[in-house]
Amino acid sequence: MTTRRTLLKSATAVLALLLAGRVAAQSTEPIPVVATFSILGDMVERIGGKHVAVTTLVGPDGDTHVYKPTPADARAVSEAQVLIVNGLEFEGWLDRLIDASDFDGLRVVATEGIEPIAFEDVEDHHEGGDHAKRDHGDGKDDYGKDDPGQVHGKKHAEANNRDDHADEKQDDHHDGHDHGAFDPHAWQSLKNAVTYVDNITAALSKAEPAIASTFYGNRAAYVAEIEALDADIREIVASLPTDRRTIVTSHDAFQYFGRDYGLTFLAPQGLSTESEASALDVARLIEQMRDEGISAVFIESIMDSRLLEQIANETGATFGGTLYPGALSGPGGPAPTYLDMMRHNATTLAQSLSS
Repeated sequence: MTTRRTLLKSATAVLALLLAGRVAAQSTEPIPVVATFSILGDMVERIGGKHVAVTTLVGPDGDTHVYKPTPADARAVSEAQVLIVNGLEFEGWLDRLIDASDFDGLRVVATEGIEPIAFEDVEDHHEGGDHAKRDHGDGKDDYGKDDPGQVHGKKHAEANNRDDHADEKQDDHHDGHDHGAFDPHAWQSLKNAVTYVDNITAALSKAEPAIASTFYGNRAAYVAEIEALDADIREIVASLPTDRRTIVTSHDAFQYFGRDYGLTFLAPQGLSTESEASALDVARLIEQMRDEGISAVFIESIMDSRLLEQIANETGATFGGTLYPGALSGPGGPAPTYLDMMRHNATTLAQSLSS
């Protein structure tokens, strides 16, 4: 009987070791993850660490608004276990890319749970809307397939968690330009960033439950850094004169930042870099800058600066520096990570506005 019990214990121990070895082997294989743009890619890498293999579609200094996916992107998406997207109609090309890739993994909308700023709340900063999709002029999408989406005025069906382009109608008020119902630049709020991180952490944990504790540990450390930076920026902005808290940039990408820190952002262009500023928009902005004594404009890393140069010439304003609205810089730049980007934007604004 003793021998039989000993053999049973030994067999149980061997089986446990084999199962543990299998789990360990599975955990050493990094999860293939695709992130649509560089800010999301950085967040995924911070949470996933060595356990993720991240492919970022729109890399550093890239403009997601006007990005044109490639066949290589479709292959990367088809091979991904997890696809992380911003949502709020930021990636106007996304649905076509997914259709072309036959993706069947876990699709995660990083802005799920965020209360977005409605388009109407920033509409008075410009008259032109945003192009949600590119028209190639031949009735085809980026992959040569029939494009059913050549109708203006896509409307977001859910405020916080869908990339749904089914509800479309013509918007005559905005010169035929497309725009979503909500401002998609939600990452410009560090409070929102915690929601981004929570959604990414939950997705990676679902994809690889065996190491969920690692992901949540990384999440806790990352959130602590986000909250510390938020406190630093509040202190920076608190030191600014109350009459020097209006900022002019190229397009409306900083409304969440302005809301959180009590700043006003004006822009001649709309929520997308594809929108075009009308002569009336520019004239009104120039008049407002003169009336309010706004003496500095800030160029954006992903934007052509010629329009702001024109505005600066008309008003006598100076360039306050370069801001990063929706893409990180390269490794040698001032904004190689999300937290670096947010700190750089805050300090660049403060240095100009306080002088």
